[in-house]
Amino acid sequence: MNPTLDLSELDAKIGRLFMAGMPGPVVDSKTDALIRDFSLGGIILFSRNIKDPFQLARLCADLQERAMKYNGIPLFIAVDQEGGRVARLKEPFTVFPGNSAIGEDPDPFEKAIRFAEVTAKEMRLVGLNMDMAPVLDVRRGEPEKHLSGRMFGNDPEAVGTLGLTVIKVLQERGVMAVAKHFPGLGAAPLDPHHKLPVMDLTGKELEKADLPPFKGAIDGGVSSIMTSHAVYPCLDPENPATLSKKIITDLLREKLGFTGLVITDDLDMGAITGGMQVAEGALRAFEAGTDILLICNKQKGVHESIKAIRWHILKGNITFERLHHSLERIGRAKKRYLKKEINISLSGVEDYFDLKKPGA
Repeated sequence: MNPTLDLSELDAKIGRLFMAGMPGPVVDSKTDALIRDFSLGGIILFSRNIKDPFQLARLCADLQERAMKYNGIPLFIAVDQEGGRVARLKEPFTVFPGNSAIGEDPDPFEKAIRFAEVTAKEMRLVGLNMDMAPVLDVRRGEPEKHLSGRMFGNDPEAVGTLGLTVIKVLQERGVMAVAKHFPGLGAAPLDPHHKLPVMDLTGKELEKADLPPFKGAIDGGVSSIMTSHAVYPCLDPENPATLSKKIITDLLREKLGFTGLVITDDLDMGAITGGMQVAEGALRAFEAGTDILLICNKQKGVHESIKAIRWHILKGNITFERLHHSLERIGRAKKRYLKKEINISLSGVEDYFDLKKPGA
């Protein structure tokens, strides 16, 4: 162990790897403690956290104020805002029909630009800085129902072009894009929220159909890529992509040259927890090369995961260099996309959404 680093400092470094969910629409004591004591890296928000734009803006401001007060490092604050079925921001936010509708439109390029422009503007207005979108999975036949409506189409080139358009427009306007679900979930026979899918694909099929949109996103500068909770026997017969060094480090990092953030899909999902505890999943994902460990529901899993990674670092099973590499990538992303000054204008939110002030 580094003799100049005490346990609380180590915990605060490990904590930056985690993005956690929170229970309600205001900052509760347990979420506050995660930010204060572990320098939590980010928060992901769901419908349970969002009442209206004004409340959401106050929540994001409150979260960032606490992060800056405690640690001097702003938080990633993310939502899944794909449009269609997967959209956490409801009216009066602008509602879009989703990727499949964009792909089927007579002018899909214009629709993709419009979606990303408006989504980025409204997200930034309320203090959100990361969109867990776009889905770059290429549809194969009838999609598994959890992916229905979420894919641009079945042509890898079109999926790549539309996906990259969304990515560039979001990021040019200050919102980090997250391309998902690497290395491609379009042929999934099961929903990984519940079960672990096995992708019956050859290496050639993957190379021809699934990887091109991600290659295009990488070449186009996508900030982040989310891994899929599925097994790809042609790449790694033993581990789902989220836990696979062969897929994350060998393929994504080394072969495809991706230098941005690798984010897990939710480690609370049945595809992972059906075979192990959340903490084991987080540990194995980190060992495989992931930077951000996403735990959307049970914060107990964050505490247990930090403890597990700390133990393996202290035992010498994980090097400080490995931790440093992820912290460097996280630091670069925050420096580029996040501001230390909290400039959420509540009056600007009221004006844009034409809201009446509370009590008015």
